[in-house]
Amino acid sequence: MSGRNGHLHRDESWLVLADGARFEGEAIGAVPEAGVTTGEAVFNTVLSGYQEVITDPSYAGQVIAFTYPHIGNYGVNPVDDEAPRPHCQGVIVRHLTDRPSSWRSTESLDSYLTRRGVPGISGIDTRRLTRHLRDRGSMPCAFGTVSVPELLAAAEAAPSTEGRDLVTTVTTATIQTRGSGPYRVVAYDFGIKEAMLRQLGDLATVIVVPASTPADQVLALEPDGIFLSNGPGDPAALPAVVAEIRTLVEDGSVPVFGICLGHQLLATALGATTFKLPFGHHGGNHPVRRISTGRVEITSQNHNYAVAEDSLTTAEITHVNLNDGVIEGIRSVDAPVFGVQYHPEAGPGPHDARYLFEEFRSLMDATGARVSQRRSVG
Repeated sequence: MSGRNGHLHRDESWLVLADGARFEGEAIGAVPEAGVTTGEAVFNTVLSGYQEVITDPSYAGQVIAFTYPHIGNYGVNPVDDEAPRPHCQGVIVRHLTDRPSSWRSTESLDSYLTRRGVPGISGIDTRRLTRHLRDRGSMPCAFGTVSVPELLAAAEAAPSTEGRDLVTTVTTATIQTRGSGPYRVVAYDFGIKEAMLRQLGDLATVIVVPASTPADQVLALEPDGIFLSNGPGDPAALPAVVAEIRTLVEDGSVPVFGICLGHQLLATALGATTFKLPFGHHGGNHPVRRISTGRVEITSQNHNYAVAEDSLTTAEITHVNLNDGVIEGIRSVDAPVFGVQYHPEAGPGPHDARYLFEEFRSLMDATGARVSQRRSVG
């Protein structure tokens, strides 16, 4: 229903954090069950790409607060989805655009959120919220149209992502094949994004397998390379997955490339440990230094956990975050495996780090003779 100047009338809604901080706003998107949505509140600093962020499976269990004040300006379209459906718990925005403007737009963001079952809240002072989360850390929250005391109780009862296996909620249930490149890559789906599949598909025929796939089944597919995707939750909650990756690394005959959660799981398989960052890295403008060249890359990032530097014993650090010194890339000293914490495939960008897919191709070329020999013996 439209009001003055064409703006929509929306129901009053409140956002309450687990520490009691509260913010008044208006309900947008889908109507949540019992009028309440809960999840871990995190902020994202992208200026564009909100559709890609909302449909990134890595946000399972989380509520995304956008720091950019105007969200929905160019609408949404089917091409920019990163997954078949959104997995985030909800979205928080300052101002949701009622009338998007773009030749690519097929519907408004509000309509999209409603249709895809994603609740949201607008009119929030996202600057104050971001400063609060930056100072206090990411924490559970609740928002909706019920009373503030009810929302506080819901926020206090909501779990964080720490210790939770959220990969099982987003991984594929069946093996899928994508791409048409000359190599053969097996990709573990921990919450894989379409942008990753597009980049890999230019290199290889990509066999996407569930997160629980044993290492021997992966090797039986005779891949030229193995890819470990992004995904949600705490890597420490996935010991069975780590054990299979360790088997693949110890086999040593097939290159392994990990991104984001895949990077964390790879590091854990190499003997490292991970820890939770205070408020994570979520945005499209993080500066990362490539140690071998000194070059600074602008990167897209979305992670709450990181690899502990003092726990690395069998890998070297290849990239570091210039904002806080967090490890952004590693390479094994004993096997053809490497990983990066950030997103070289990022859609809509930046694309500074897409050379990493070429490095993966080079590793597959370098070990190709062994793969071919194994196939001929088989």
